[in-house]
Amino acid sequence: MHAPQAQAVTFVELFFDLVFVFAVTEVTALTAHHLDPAGVARSGVLFWLIWWAWTQFTWTLSPADTQHPRVQALTLVASGVAFIMAASVTGAFGDQALWFAIPYVAIRSIGIGLQVRIDHERAGEGVGIAMAWVYLSLVGLVVVLVGAVAPSGARPWIWLGAIVVDLAAAGASSRDAVWDLSPAHFSERHGLFVIIALGESLIIAGSAVSDEARTADLVLAAGAALVVACLLWWTYFGWLKEAAEHGFAGVAPEQLGPTARDAYSLGHFPLIGGIIGFAAAVEEIVLHPDEPAAGPVIAALAIGILLFVGSSAFALWRTTGEVLRGRLVIVAVTVAVVAIVASAAPVWPLAAVAVGLAAIVASEHGRERHEPVDALDVG
Repeated sequence: MHAPQAQAVTFVELFFDLVFVFAVTEVTALTAHHLDPAGVARSGVLFWLIWWAWTQFTWTLSPADTQHPRVQALTLVASGVAFIMAASVTGAFGDQALWFAIPYVAIRSIGIGLQVRIDHERAGEGVGIAMAWVYLSLVGLVVVLVGAVAPSGARPWIWLGAIVVDLAAAGASSRDAVWDLSPAHFSERHGLFVIIALGESLIIAGSAVSDEARTADLVLAAGAALVVACLLWWTYFGWLKEAAEHGFAGVAPEQLGPTARDAYSLGHFPLIGGIIGFAAAVEEIVLHPDEPAAGPVIAALAIGILLFVGSSAFALWRTTGEVLRGRLVIVAVTVAVVAIVASAAPVWPLAAVAVGLAAIVASEHGRERHEPVDALDVG
């Protein structure tokens, strides 16, 4: 089931990704309805579990032959199970905990089992996963199940413990291990997840206003949100994604695992979290476009933009060593301006974000654009 050569992303992987973005959409809805510290913290815990299930499968499918019938069947099974998990997100801290936790454990178990199976096919070729990662990952799954049957008040803390175990597993993943990854494939999977999540953020906003009367305030707020989403796309896909991918492709084989872990699995978690924050804020803004946004909504907007832009800069630094100081300064100033205009009509905080992102795009104009790495030429 190991791929004979590196390959591009296939349709079965895109299908898998779409189901997980549905789960992210459910987390966004949950966050928008509970924009308080406790609610955001619970959403963060759920999003980590969802993200970790997705990113683990991305590691598994990078060296896998996704044209192999057995790999396709397992991926489709995992997609179906993920749908049950996604549909149970909003009740995960209530009476649907097991409906969320059992599918989550099943997805992770399928991914771990397939990862070990593919790795065994590569035995003797100098490529191998760290078994400490496998054992610690299994411990984390047990902790998730324990949390699902625990009282609801204790559940967030127990699942937070599972996250700590996941982080320990991630730390152990590079010990005496050389991971079999295709940088082009790995980067493409994460890029596709980003673009689908950005699209979903607009769908959430559109769904919120589909039956609302078209007022000038609504048109301005929705238009500003659309501009911000487009500029977020530009700050990531304009040149940075390909530059990070080229840097990733140039690291030594023994550094593929640590770099993928830091720049993508860990680094893209807050990036997608930023999209969730932006989407939650926009959903609330378009429902009340003629009223100043509440403090939590402004915080979700500002923090969401900061996470997206800051995490993209981190991913580039981790893969190439370059620090985008201008980008970081501009986003910090943008967040400050958003706070200043927070009491104005909601179109103005969105406009401030749009201006800040446009400044980032303009300041980085002319950066060398790399051609995407050919997946078939990278092993």
